[in-house]
Amino acid sequence: MKHTLRFRAYLSDGVASEAWRQIDILRQIRNHAVRDYYSSDYNNRPSDYDQHDKLTEWTDRWPTFAEPSQHAAQQAISQIHDDIETLQERRDEGYDVGRLRWQGKGEFRSVSYNQSSRFNVDNNTGNDRFVRLRLEKIGWFKIRAERDVPPADDIDEVILKKETTGEWYVSLVTTVEDTPEKPPLRDIDPEDCVGVDLGITSYIHTSENLSVDTLDLSDEYDRYAREQRRLARKEHGSANWENQRRKVAQAKRTIKRKVRDYQHKLTTWLVTEYDVVAVEELNVKPMLETSQNAKNKQDAAWSQFLELLEYKADLHGTHVVEVEPAGTTKECAVCGVETAKPLWVREHSCPACGHSQDRDLNAAKNILSRGLKQIGAGHSESTPVQTALPTFTPQREVVDAKRVVEAGSPGVVRKTSSSVMTRDGVSRTT
Repeated sequence: MKHTLRFRAYLSDGVASEAWRQIDILRQIRNHAVRDYYSSDYNNRPSDYDQHDKLTEWTDRWPTFAEPSQHAAQQAISQIHDDIETLQERRDEGYDVGRLRWQGKGEFRSVSYNQSSRFNVDNNTGNDRFVRLRLEKIGWFKIRAERDVPPADDIDEVILKKETTGEWYVSLVTTVEDTPEKPPLRDIDPEDCVGVDLGITSYIHTSENLSVDTLDLSDEYDRYAREQRRLARKEHGSANWENQRRKVAQAKRTIKRKVRDYQHKLTTWLVTEYDVVAVEELNVKPMLETSQNAKNKQDAAWSQFLELLEYKADLHGTHVVEVEPAGTTKECAVCGVETAKPLWVREHSCPACGHSQDRDLNAAKNILSRGLKQIGAGHSESTPVQTALPTFTPQREVVDAKRVVEAGSPGVVRKTSSSVMTRDGVSRTT
């Protein structure tokens, strides 16, 4: 499977200037290719290989197009067709999507190479913290080696990108051959499976009654709003405006980094702790359009969370199964009877069997049950509750989001607690 390593890059002024100039030329090539594609007859539109052949004609007509690496130019054109294919897939799924749009100056920010002859890696820098990297037509620059940098022959693709903050980053795409195999479904113990309910009051709630809080980003958003107000008072295009624009980008980057770091640690914990992780198959777009909690749900970045979960599962040999979310909150995890309840009702109470427990815990158990049924794995012989009377539900274990970020995962945080409630309701000291 493909694995991406991201490194901070440090370009000299000359190399950075040349890299940015070439990226802007690639933007113009990209825009020209988009125009050529959509101006062609609908039934005879060019493929990426057709436009690669046209590139020679374009460089003869516009000599500037010949200045960047022609391999990088072909990559920019190929990316157009990948994007068009993605749009078509979304259209086939019923989404109302438009066409690729023209990109203005500064909107196209990266250059890509996927042939090892176009780049080189030099580890002999005399400093273990840095490695040198060379890109065709751009030159040599340093990257901060916080982890091992693979040799050039083991790299499938190199992507150099300038962030809106002005910082440069390099992504190295490699192929991981020795990923652990996922255990056969027939051999999976239901005790090694977990259902995960995604929420707002808590970011996730598992079928084992572990609740992880959402990140509190109020201070970060206050800073972001202040920087945006200051930007609005600057003269657009001036040096002061550009400096303030970078401060806005840095404030936004802080939010994105905290959310992504939080999700990385949660997903890593889930795929290393369990053999099967069952989650809801969410369609986030209509939820954002209709919900009064749209901003909170957007901050939660659930789509990104699910993508990371799938990615980490392949790396660690864990099954991830997405289940139909409809009714998981209403259904009783014991008898299956549906009980409608508004969002503000946080306790599930079944009128049929008398089972009562936390609303999110009940949903997580339903998600796990559907996931096990969907993949054909075995079920536990005993039901979670074997009585028709209201039963004691152990107090859920709540993990503060800040502690997840600092400690690395809920698994680590749980070990720091003085006592933990087990599934049978007995408190034990850890």
